Amino acid sequence: MKNHLFVFGMGYSAQALAKMLRAEGWSVSGTVRSDEKGIALHRAGIRAWRFNDDTPLPTTALDGVTHVIDSVPPEQAGEPVYDRHCERLCVLPNLVWFAYLSTTGVYGNTHSAWVDESAPTPAMKSRSQARIDAEQAWLGLHREFGLPVHIFRIAGIYGPGRSAVDALRAGRAHRAVKPGHVTSRIHRDDIAGVLQASIARPNPGAIYNVCDDEPAPPQDVVTHAAQLLGITPPPEVPLEQANLTPLARSFYDDDRRVANRRIKDELGYRLLYPTYREGLAAIAAQTASTA
Repeated sequence: MKNHLFVFGMGYSAQALAKMLRAEGWSVSGTVRSDEKGIALHRAGIRAWRFNDDTPLPTTALDGVTHVIDSVPPEQAGEPVYDRHCERLCVLPNLVWFAYLSTTGVYGNTHSAWVDESAPTPAMKSRSQARIDAEQAWLGLHREFGLPVHIFRIAGIYGPGRSAVDALRAGRAHRAVKPGHVTSRIHRDDIAGVLQASIARPNPGAIYNVCDDEPAPPQDVVTHAAQLLGITPPPEVPLEQANLTPLARSFYDDDRRVANRRIKDELGYRLLYPTYREGLAAIAAQTASTA
C-alpha cells in the first residue's frame, strides 16, 4: 500500500516535509483556509481541501491515509481537528503515525534554565495552555484507543523567507534587548527532517523537543545576519522602548533553554543547521544566488 500523508494545516513547515516525501513517492494531501492556497498546492501535486468553520472536511478526504499531521493552532472554542475528526481518526484502518505539532511555549518561563521533555508544563499564557490541553487530549486517545500519537514541541521557526536575513533586507528587523533573555529556534528544514525521522522510527506516545543546539539572545541573531549581509545592524533598543506589537513583545515574557537530545538519541537525527549561524548562512547564500 502506498504511503499517504494528510496534513491538517498545510503550512510553511509541513510543505517542506511534503516536498521531501513526494520525492520518495508518497501521496500528500491536506487542508487550507483559502482557495488561492489550494490552487498553489494543486500545482505542486498536493490535493488540498478547505477546512474552516464554514467548510467541514468530508470524511472521504481521509480514505487511504497512513500518516497524519495536525498543525492547526487551537482556537478559543477548542482544538479544531480533535473536536471535529478525532472519532474518524481513531478508526482509520491504515493509520500508523500521527503527529501533533505543539510548541516549546508549554514550558513557560524557566528563567534561562534548561528543559527537556520530562519538565513540567506550567505555561501561564492562554495560547500555551491551549497547546497543553490539546497535547493531553491527543495523548488520551493514544492511551484509550491506541491512536499512534507523537507530540512535537517546536521552538521558534525560521527559514527561507522568514528569517533575520529576510527581515533586514525588508527593513523591518529590530534589536530589542532584554538582559539575559535567550530563546531556542529551529530551521524549517530541520523540522521536516525530524518528522521524517520519526516516521521511520515511530514510537507512539513519545514527546520530542524540536530545536537546534544553541539558545541565543534574539538581538545576537540579527547581528549575525547583518554581518553575513555586510550591513550595519539596527541599533539595540531596550525592550521597554522598542516599538513592538503586543504579540511580538509577549515573546520576551518567557526565557528558557530547550534541550534536544531526544531527537538525536532516539530518532538518530543529525541537524542540518545546528545553530542559527549555519541556518542564516544558507539562507543568505540562497537568496543572494536568486537575487
